Amino acid sequence: MEIFQIVAIGIIATVLAVLIKNQKPEIGIYVSIVTGFIIFLFVITKLQAVLQVLGQLANKISIEDIYLSTILKIVAIAYIAEFGAQICKDAGEGVIASKIEFAGKILIMVMAVPILVTLMEVIINMVP
Repeated sequence: MEIFQIVAIGIIATVLAVLIKNQKPEIGIYVSIVTGFIIFLFVITKLQAVLQVLGQLANKISIEDIYLSTILKIVAIAYIAEFGAQICKDAGEGVIASKIEFAGKILIMVMAVPILVTLMEVIINMVP
């Protein structure tokens, strides 16, 4: 199971980062960042199967591609913002992390507007 590999990488990197931080704190942060990217790349490859299934389902129920791609972009923004914020928190920069989270929320809201407008139009057209 992949989760065991991910946890093993995380534990090894944590021990390594803790040991290195005692002598050279700046290198410990780099270990954390590189480990985060390795884990991120490991799981991002698993998303291809999910995207294929969602694409097939969207074709079956005739959802326009723009809506599915927008929803996937929203999910991607949420994950990337969270990932970046966690890296900043690990480096002790909570203020920057909160700004990344805020920016992610704003971008999600902007991306969701066309879907919300379409949903409102559908609701308005249903009311006699």
